[in-house]
Amino acid sequence: MKLPRRTFLHLAAGAAALPALSRIARAQSYPTRPIRLVIPFPPGGTTDAIGRPWADRVKGFLGTVVVENQGGAGGSTGTAAVARARPDGYTILLGNTSVLVVNPAASSRSLYDPIKDFMPIAILGTNPSSIAVHPTQPIRTLNELVAYAKSNPGKLSYGSSGVGTLNHLVGERLKLLTGTDIAHIPYRGAGPAMADLISGHVPMLVHGINGQAIELHRTGKVRILAVTGATRLAEAPDIPAVAEAGFPDMISHYFTGLFAPKGTPKMIVDDLAEATRKVIADQELQRIFTNSGVEPDLDASPQKAQRLLEDEIARWTPVIKAIGLRLD
Repeated sequence: MKLPRRTFLHLAAGAAALPALSRIARAQSYPTRPIRLVIPFPPGGTTDAIGRPWADRVKGFLGTVVVENQGGAGGSTGTAAVARARPDGYTILLGNTSVLVVNPAASSRSLYDPIKDFMPIAILGTNPSSIAVHPTQPIRTLNELVAYAKSNPGKLSYGSSGVGTLNHLVGERLKLLTGTDIAHIPYRGAGPAMADLISGHVPMLVHGINGQAIELHRTGKVRILAVTGATRLAEAPDIPAVAEAGFPDMISHYFTGLFAPKGTPKMIVDDLAEATRKVIADQELQRIFTNSGVEPDLDASPQKAQRLLEDEIARWTPVIKAIGLRLD
């Protein structure tokens, strides 16, 4: 049956309006209740310093966000809980390099798969590691460090914040790339490790860069030889990046970002990412991140987060296998 022209045009106009109406309906229907942000570590750490300011500011776009710290098993407990959560956008993870790269690769039976079980939303920020020595050491550059270690095999040692941390892996990657013999001394956290570097009890330290480390470098209490970022830090332009010293394979960042359970509707993931971009554009939030040693990602997107996650898994899995690291 042929429709009258007026009826046909009316129906066509209605059909054309459906996508816009769908977007409006979706915007009105999500979220309708508080969103739960799971931080898989106890309160008070760097993850809290990133996640809680985001949760506080994103309320203007998404409504209430409840922060829930679920520590245990080096972050794996809370991460696994999100992997098993209903994929409806109401439970999301504040994930990082530790829980999404190191833990799965260093576990014989991981509780989750970072690629199969999660959908990246956005990377909130990254921060490089620093390679530092005590100022009494006759070492002023990364190349001098490598030369000294080769000339004095087994005599140099480096501290890190613990076995299986990214700083530990950065130290081991340096050894693998340069063929040097440097003993690893793990500490129970970054604070005790830095304290021993300052006092000279350990000659070398691989440490996440932050405001405290930069200030100690400026005052001469420690000597940072290089940072593992692709470029120099804006806050410390005198410290070279590893690529400048001829070690581009040492480039790495510790990332922190938002991840949803696999199967979460793409429209919801996109909404979360868009709200996050608006929040990160806030200069006060950027200042909070920078003061914590974190470089905010001003161009965050699900696609960019996916690439970073895959790149970091490819970067660190061979190192973890090479040193036989097992966390379970």
